[in-house]
Amino acid sequence: MGYLFYGNTAEPIEIPDRLLAHLKVVMATKLRRSESFTLSWRHTEDIPGGRSTIWLQPSIPLRFVFHTESEALDPELLVRFAQASNSSQGLTIDLDMLEERELSDAALQREMAQLVA
Repeated sequence: MGYLFYGNTAEPIEIPDRLLAHLKVVMATKLRRSESFTLSWRHTEDIPGGRSTIWLQPSIPLRFVFHTESEALDPELLVRFAQASNSSQGLTIDLDMLEERELSDAALQREMAQLVA
């Protein structure tokens, strides 16, 4: 699990590493161009409330903290995130979206390892 520290708040936003890696690329690209946008997400079951939205602009400090070394980036997902960040709705993420894919990727790797053995 990675962390996004937004502004001067001490409480980080918990985001899976793989998702955070994609967000970092899109955020850095947008903010380097001085383009502001919103980032929204639904809270997980253990957090009260329904959803959150933050306003991202170059003057607000961000810090990305990753638990893992590096994550493989999905070019199609980067394009989808970039397009969404350019829309009037902003970028909306599902905090669980890549966990399911990671589980299926891990299962596929196990199956392939068994075939090779």
